[in-house]
Amino acid sequence: MAEEKNKSILIVDDNDDVRRLLTKVLERSGYRVEAAVDGESALQVLESFVPDLILMDIRLPGELDGLETTRRIKDDARLQRVPVVALTASVLERDRHLALAAGCSGFIAKPVDITALPGTVEKYIERGVTAPR
Repeated sequence: MAEEKNKSILIVDDNDDVRRLLTKVLERSGYRVEAAVDGESALQVLESFVPDLILMDIRLPGELDGLETTRRIKDDARLQRVPVVALTASVLERDRHLALAAGCSGFIAKPVDITALPGTVEKYIERGVTAPR
């Protein structure tokens, strides 16, 4: 049985398989999980839900990619203190710099290491919005 953490996470990813896998792993670890498929739906979810952490795919379809969605989240006074962690398959330093500049607190590489995910998520929640050192 999963330990109840009373912490919540929003997963924003356009890939159904990734969303389902991350949701399953995090719920089994005791997190409450909400999910969105793109930037627009993420902002809609956030109108009535303030999570403890947001996992944000950087490459989202539509007008709002993950970087612009993160900027809008960070412009919202209710959400400014919520850490946003980029989900990215990119290993390019430029992409990491852009994510930090948009307001991300750090990165989780795709494919996601599901055995390490709960511990990684907990560390970001504990740190808050401070970028990792």
